[in-house]
Amino acid sequence: MNDWFTIDQIDSDTYVISEYRHWEETHCYLLNGTERSLLIDTGLGICNICDAVGKLTDKPITAAATHIHWDHIGGHQYFPDFCAHGEELEWLSGRFPLPPQVVRDMVADRCDLPEGFDVSAYTMFQGVPARVLQDGDTIDAGGRVIEVLHTPGHSPGHMCFWEAEREYLFTGDLVYKDTLFAYYPSTDPAAYLASLEKIAALPAKRIFPGHHSLDIGPEIVARMRDAFRDLQAKGLLHHGSGTFEYGDWAVWL
Repeated sequence: MNDWFTIDQIDSDTYVISEYRHWEETHCYLLNGTERSLLIDTGLGICNICDAVGKLTDKPITAAATHIHWDHIGGHQYFPDFCAHGEELEWLSGRFPLPPQVVRDMVADRCDLPEGFDVSAYTMFQGVPARVLQDGDTIDAGGRVIEVLHTPGHSPGHMCFWEAEREYLFTGDLVYKDTLFAYYPSTDPAAYLASLEKIAALPAKRIFPGHHSLDIGPEIVARMRDAFRDLQAKGLLHHGSGTFEYGDWAVWL
């Protein structure tokens, strides 16, 4: 299990911890401050992310989920000091809108599962956050202040995290290269566009997505916004309208 996570360094005190052996290629981000560390998302929970995080910090850790989907909260059990958005608290208490077996099938799909991992025993994390976040809140790690941006669309309580001083934007599942999922009943295509409008106004120099390629520039946000605007103008920004491809990304509505 030691080779499940891949660690890459972004700068002297920022790291990305990736799960490339799973088809979702989930990324988690560790931001080390002078007083504590912020872990943005905790991955699938197939292996213990503490093993990777422990190599990178000895400070107290706060975990903040971009949203309450299984592939972003799988390691939350190891971090009792965790944050979540108020819109998704029900999902942390057994009322997630997908059946457990559907989640297990997605966990097992196209995955090089480690020896000894029993997917039939996989369950979504349940718990009570130490802090409920809302739009405009900040998380202070000591010398690093991260702003919470409520960016619904992919999910009702989805959040991006903005570090203005370094001009870093951590986008979760709102922005990444590959097919954006906006077709689940719990997604909202119109809200997705509003969220893209919101983050496109930021002077971001680096984009850090929740999945897939880390070779992603800030210009993709404006391209996505413009594409969603066009879909709206054509009356196509709604569930069931199809999948639309734009070169290095697509959206499934």
